[in-house]
Amino acid sequence: MPLLDESQLSVREIREDEQQIVLEILKEGFKDMENRLILYILTRPPTLLLLAVVSSGLRFLLHSFLVALLLPVLFAVAALKLVLWRSPDLHHIGSGSQQNLWVAVYSREDVCGCVALEPTAEPTVVELRRLAVSRWYRRSGVGTALLHFIEEKAQREGFTAVVIHISVMATAAVALLEKSGYITSGGRDWLGYTVVQKFRKVL
Repeated sequence: MPLLDESQLSVREIREDEQQIVLEILKEGFKDMENRLILYILTRPPTLLLLAVVSSGLRFLLHSFLVALLLPVLFAVAALKLVLWRSPDLHHIGSGSQQNLWVAVYSREDVCGCVALEPTAEPTVVELRRLAVSRWYRRSGVGTALLHFIEEKAQREGFTAVVIHISVMATAAVALLEKSGYITSGGRDWLGYTVVQKFRKVL
């Protein structure tokens, strides 16, 4: 999608009647990331080796090569989905928690993205959460507008740095962060492979 008319794009606090729209945007973005992340995890060599070992053991119990092959994969997918769907980003919306949540609105009424800030253990550092853009507005400048807005707000409130945790499979978001001056400062691993990166930017 081409860049939008910036004069028609604004960022403001979420209204109560927009909670469901924001939830759908978050679910939409999370679902895309979830499928790619699960595929990434399942195709790492250590995971493939582990699945092969479990499958070999099941063959002696089930006496079915196909069932023994599919059962560990299905169990792994179900377990990963359960872990990923415990993300608090999908449950805070609609539960009465609207504080520190903003939406990008195009042409005064079309909600096309969202972002939030949450405190961290470090008093001068704030965490950027729930950064998501509707699929119809991706690569149009909405993500950049949300990022700039939230950085300026954090700076006005006295924070000196912003951090964000993001899936390695969220390639568009990773590219946006790197372009905006964020640098990697850690992450979370799965059998030796990074699945979630932590980015940090000094304001």
